[in-house]
Amino acid sequence: MSEPATARKPDTEVEPEAAPAAPMPAAVPRRSHGKLGIFGVVFVAGAAMLVYTGIDARHRSNAELTQWTEAQAVPTVTLVTLNSQPGVVSLNLPGRLQANNSAPIFARVSGYVKDWKVDIGAAVKAGETLADIEAPDQDQQLLQAKADLANAKAAEVLADLTLKRERPLLASNTVAQQEIDQRVADLASKQAAVNSGAANVQRLEVLSAYKTVTAPFDGLITERNTDVGNLIAAGSNAGRPMFVVSDVRTLRAYVNVPQNYAPAVKIGSKTLVSVPEYPGRTFAAKVVASARSVDMSSGTTQMQLAVDNSKGELMPGAYANVKVDLSGVAGTFRIPVSALVFDEKGLRVATVGPDSRVAFKAVTIARDLGSEIELGSGVQAGDRVIAAPPDGLAEGDPVHVGGADPGSPAPKVASAQ
Repeated sequence: MSEPATARKPDTEVEPEAAPAAPMPAAVPRRSHGKLGIFGVVFVAGAAMLVYTGIDARHRSNAELTQWTEAQAVPTVTLVTLNSQPGVVSLNLPGRLQANNSAPIFARVSGYVKDWKVDIGAAVKAGETLADIEAPDQDQQLLQAKADLANAKAAEVLADLTLKRERPLLASNTVAQQEIDQRVADLASKQAAVNSGAANVQRLEVLSAYKTVTAPFDGLITERNTDVGNLIAAGSNAGRPMFVVSDVRTLRAYVNVPQNYAPAVKIGSKTLVSVPEYPGRTFAAKVVASARSVDMSSGTTQMQLAVDNSKGELMPGAYANVKVDLSGVAGTFRIPVSALVFDEKGLRVATVGPDSRVAFKAVTIARDLGSEIELGSGVQAGDRVIAAPPDGLAEGDPVHVGGADPGSPAPKVASAQ
């Protein structure tokens, strides 16, 4: 087989032209090594500056925090203004009012109450009859004593006559001297019997006078414990008194003053007395007596006050409050109670020295004025006493005087960048 004929391209056919080649991109310029080094140095320097700034801010913040913490560790205190004016303390002491004179009236004779003339609350005069007592036994004893006295007088008269008759016979020896002496002795005995009888009669007459019970002085009947028909026994040991008469024109008040204040309460000191039944009112009184001794059981000294009751408004036996104003001693200093420190070293106050450090001083108390204490010794006019020493304050500790408020907020801590 013959091969198929292949078509030949005509010789005149022109082959298509090849597409023009794409233009080559422009070459990127390359940085030089010198510029890269400068950029790296700037970057490292900036990073170093940033790190340094953060570290410095943290350091300054820590320094501020440390400084604030140390400042807060030093306490801030206020000082006391020492008051050298004598303080006045008012003592309010309980007491009881008593009548200036009060007499319980007992019977001096035994018998029955015939009648009583006055009742409680009645005003009586000295010598006024309070009651009458019937004492038939006493009456009979008086009659017997008078009879015995008459008999003794008759015997005395007979002895005297006998002696007068026999005495002239002695000269003629009709009677012996012995008999005359006996007659003289007998007369003396009879005269003594008369005197004894007369004294007995007088005694019974005096007792009979006590059948009428009278007031011993002007006053009020503050108690009556008898009635008509009551059997009365003589003597103060027989029970309750028939009457109690009280002189209430002046009353007495007894108070017990604590030992440390007793020397300041002088005889003649003016006081004020108040009673519950007259709220808001006071009555003048004066110290008139002092026991001048201390009761070991209570540590107080009893003092007596005289209270004027000429208007009769106060009652004996009533409770009373006695107010005594006492002035302190000149030259002493007063401080608030909060300034005192009491520990194992005793009673002290904390002072601030010129170097703003604490120095403790031992003190003694002269008087307790309530919110203030009057010191007897330990401080001087120039001392800077701390008003309220904080707990844990020790000798030599530094303090701030009138500084910033210890409760102020802490400074803010800056955060690192």
